[in-house]
Amino acid sequence: MNMKREHGALTDLLHSLQIDLQVAYRTQVTREWQDYDFVPEYNKLYYILEGEGWVKSGDTELRPVQGDLCLLPAYVNQSYATLKNRPPYLKYWCHFTASIGPFDLFQWIGVPLAIPVADREEMTALFKLLVGSYGNASVVARLREKSVLLEIISRYLEHVPIAILQHRSEDLKRIQFIQSYIDTHMESGLKVEDLAKAAHLHPNYFIAYFKKQFGVPPLKYISRRRADKAKILLSTTSLSIKDVADQTGFKETNHFAKFFRKETGQSPSEYRALHGG
Repeated sequence: MNMKREHGALTDLLHSLQIDLQVAYRTQVTREWQDYDFVPEYNKLYYILEGEGWVKSGDTELRPVQGDLCLLPAYVNQSYATLKNRPPYLKYWCHFTASIGPFDLFQWIGVPLAIPVADREEMTALFKLLVGSYGNASVVARLREKSVLLEIISRYLEHVPIAILQHRSEDLKRIQFIQSYIDTHMESGLKVEDLAKAAHLHPNYFIAYFKKQFGVPPLKYISRRRADKAKILLSTTSLSIKDVADQTGFKETNHFAKFFRKETGQSPSEYRALHGG
């Protein structure tokens, strides 16, 4: 794959990137700042203003210093603490998700955990704006915090070689295709053999591949997607239960009702009554 095609593939993937800020603060940590062997479901960014300490992500231990921007990816075992007889960190920090479909961006790319920031004044201004937006309840602030967080992540990714960003793009493109195929063929009786054929994989390999990438077997994932679509139709349209069943791949309304109750704990009518529609 040449460089132009590599950039094109990566751009296609990033078009579906969803950024969600969970929390953002400027904090002077205490000497009791420590935690060990936990696995967060979110990414963390630390921008070090002063002080010393250590962080560990997986098998990599770092001692970020003033001016470093440190990224700790989600779903990786982590630890952190202060250093004895050393001043603890003053830092900007945030928790966020950066998802491409059902996956977090940093699950898919091997990235350096810390980079030196060239323009510290500008990075400080970005984090100050991020923290200020997080503390504001307005709709405009929600839009601004996404924009600022995306800018900070972009500055970080400028230090990541394109080869590292690219090395999982083919898997991601295949996964996006599989997701799209499932969503657009939900009304028909989806079979694993059909999915495997569409993805150009042998059925036996496809099942193992799918479970590795999605965390569940194909039929379980299809059931989830059908339930998700049914929820949307029940809560946002006035379609009859029969029509909702048809659009989610069920020819028998009773079969759909049993399926929906098993997935949600409620009947379709109960769900609609609670969530509108």
